[in-house]
Amino acid sequence: MDLEVHIKNVTGSQIAAKITGLFIVDGHTFKFSAIAFGRIGGHNVGAKISKAVQKELAKLGYNVDEIIDDLQQRLVRGDINLPEGLKKESFADS
Repeated sequence: MDLEVHIKNVTGSQIAAKITGLFIVDGHTFKFSAIAFGRIGGHNVGAKISKAVQKELAKLGYNVDEIIDDLQQRLVRGDINLPEGLKKESFADS
């Protein structure tokens, strides 16, 4: 499975931030939102996708839980594409 994460917007700070964006899995594009937390206990990201996206992923034969896990891991690792003008330093620890 080939998954790419593209961030559209980040609001908040290094402690907690709301993220919106798109993920592309094998050429299919879907929206997501996430809350990222840092500091106490390390970094954590909770990603959400709509019920409609979940249904479409299942219809395409994907395991929805695996997609969400992969999406969250990529967000935590910083394996993401950012829009021009947005820098990781504005919302992530260096």
